[in-house]
Amino acid sequence: MSAARAIEGKHALVTGGGSGVGKAIALALAEAGVAVTICGRRGAALAEVAKESDRIFAVAADVTNESEMAALHEKAEAARGPFDIVVANAGTAGSAPAHKTSLADWQRTLDVNLTGAFLTVKPALAGMLARKAGRIVFVASTAGLKGYAYVAPYVAAKHGVVGLMRALAAETAKSGVTVNAVCPGFVETYMLEESVQRIVEKTGRSAAEARQSLSATNPQGRFIQPDEVADAVLWLCSDAARSITGQAISISGGETW
Repeated sequence: MSAARAIEGKHALVTGGGSGVGKAIALALAEAGVAVTICGRRGAALAEVAKESDRIFAVAADVTNESEMAALHEKAEAARGPFDIVVANAGTAGSAPAHKTSLADWQRTLDVNLTGAFLTVKPALAGMLARKAGRIVFVASTAGLKGYAYVAPYVAAKHGVVGLMRALAAETAKSGVTVNAVCPGFVETYMLEESVQRIVEKTGRSAAEARQSLSATNPQGRFIQPDEVADAVLWLCSDAARSITGQAISISGGETW
């Protein structure tokens, strides 16, 4: 049985599902026959993604707000059954030298990337443990596996996500629940374009030169595509990956391992 067929009929939550990697994951899961609840703060973007599949359902919610996330879980599970799959994908990033990073920027980055990931998975854990089944996937980053200059809050947050994943994997290992992370390098999304623009503004280099400097971090000399991340998530959610837990899988063309 293919990985896609093995998860048909399940219910998944994908945060940050309105664009980029989250959108790609939602569409891949829906194509595999999964009912997918997507959430984010931009209702219009979520609605556009939901138009692409009758298996995708959009709910506006802020991952940093505990009550909103609890309400999302309650509403979605009442409508489509308990979550079998939770993909914590929502994220944000900025760029500045550490000594010029404001406390507000530091806190916001940790709130979205780390606390938001925790609040995404927490409401689903008890049910998964009771059913002795479930798949949790965190979308981390190569920044969760190594350091990068000028993005200290993001690196700290993504290292935290990997640590959270490993702690939950240890807690749930005997339950039938698996917990993993995918760690992409630079992915062709709006966040990449924001990084390019910051380089252009701060260095005077052209956009093409900025893109070249970023793609050079990948030994394959290219950017990762959102569907490549989605393919890895789809596999981790399947029975084919039932023995895989506690792993941070680098999707980076060999940049990290």
